[in-house]
Amino acid sequence: MRKKGPTVIMKSRKKPKSAASDKSVRTTTPSIVEETIEKTLEDIATLLCSTGEGKKGKSRVYEEVLAMVERCLFRIALKRNGNVKITAANYLGINRNTFQKKMAKMGMKCEKKS
Repeated sequence: MRKKGPTVIMKSRKKPKSAASDKSVRTTTPSIVEETIEKTLEDIATLLCSTGEGKKGKSRVYEEVLAMVERCLFRIALKRNGNVKITAANYLGINRNTFQKKMAKMGMKCEKKS
């Protein structure tokens, strides 16, 4: 007959309620934002198609919407960072040179406030 060693009981560690609620907020917030964006994009796509953008040959809805979103993000980044391009680029998570090239391509100008 073999001797049995001591039985070890592992207690599970429960996360504090605040950590659990933080996790639920993180998982639901993006889905709420995504739903809001989807509703708005549906309206935008409808407007673009009703104005004839998508009726002549190949639709450009995708390119138009992406360009609009990018311009808006750039304006927001510049506004929140005092029109300083490098900090606006960092805010968006892109390289300063990429930010500058995209601004030029979109015809945007950055005027620093004095």
